[in-house]
Amino acid sequence: MVFFNQGAFGATLLELMETQDDWRRRMERQTARFFMGELPGLINEVTARVASFAGAATERTVMIENASAGIMTALEACTFEPGDRIVTTDHVYGAVRRALAHVASRTGAEVVEVAVPVPVSGPEDFLAALDPAIDGHTRLVVVDHIASPTSLVLPVEDIAALCRDRGARLLVDAAHAPGLVDLAVDRLGADFYVANCHKWLCAPKGSGFLIVGAAAAAELDVHPLVISHAYGQGLGAEFAKTGTRDPSAWLTVPASIDAHERLGGAALRDRNARLAFEGGSYVADALGTALSGPEGMLAGMVSVRLPDGFGASSWERGGQIREALWQQDRIEAIVAPHSGSLWLRLCVFAYSGFDEFERVASAVRHLQAVEAGR
Repeated sequence: MVFFNQGAFGATLLELMETQDDWRRRMERQTARFFMGELPGLINEVTARVASFAGAATERTVMIENASAGIMTALEACTFEPGDRIVTTDHVYGAVRRALAHVASRTGAEVVEVAVPVPVSGPEDFLAALDPAIDGHTRLVVVDHIASPTSLVLPVEDIAALCRDRGARLLVDAAHAPGLVDLAVDRLGADFYVANCHKWLCAPKGSGFLIVGAAAAAELDVHPLVISHAYGQGLGAEFAKTGTRDPSAWLTVPASIDAHERLGGAALRDRNARLAFEGGSYVADALGTALSGPEGMLAGMVSVRLPDGFGASSWERGGQIREALWQQDRIEAIVAPHSGSLWLRLCVFAYSGFDEFERVASAVRHLQAVEAGR
């Protein structure tokens, strides 16, 4: 098969599966001693390593199951009332869109979704769209670090500066960022930064992290979604102890960071970004279409517009095309709707090669001919 969907659920390395199994065996040898004695210190070690990798303070970094849990944690830490605004863009991940709708329905706040059509010409497109939307009623801005449906790297640091200027808080959905781009989270200036480790770091599922900005940590009452014995003992203690669960995915994250570095680290990220742009450009040229944005806004995944003949811009239609590519050519890739078109998202990792882009271009052209003949 051609696997261009690392960005969905990742692909855990075999060595990391073995590491996770080792942790599980260690846990089950003497569960009471492990949970009541060893685990708190082990989680502290994991958190320190993650914070160092992400460029953040250890005391404001906590482990979570996934980015969705982090999003809801941040939303619960903020207070909203009727008349307040939560501003996001139409590049927002579908699950986050629903989380915002849920919070708005409970509090009376208004969700404002700003359109940023693709292809974009540069980072300024996002800033120009968000600038007029962030006003005195805006309590929270929610943006992606890397947008899932369009693969674009957003100008998060500039957006954070804009939010500070307007007195709004910023929540960054960085589900795709670790292992895909260089991280310096505290420098960005976001109030909340939530991320997954199971995608581009190849860690086991159930491993992610939340970083709380310095101002938010000082001014907001941040707690995990599950309150347990460590309530009131501080950010790290509360998130580390939310009841009995399998912590092996978290404990494997340092090994996943080590594996990422052995695969090249920054050099791998740069290589993947170059291949994504070059391969994506080849596919776009072959189809007579375009990429979602310029090279400087793309990392290790790229979105290519499909020709108009593929039909309606909807998730249902995108799912049909995704399934057709799999059945026809064993190509696994997401097809997402945006800006009135369908976009083929191609995720690059260490196993990817340029020849796979050639295979994708040929498969899409063949599928296009099949569709035209119906």
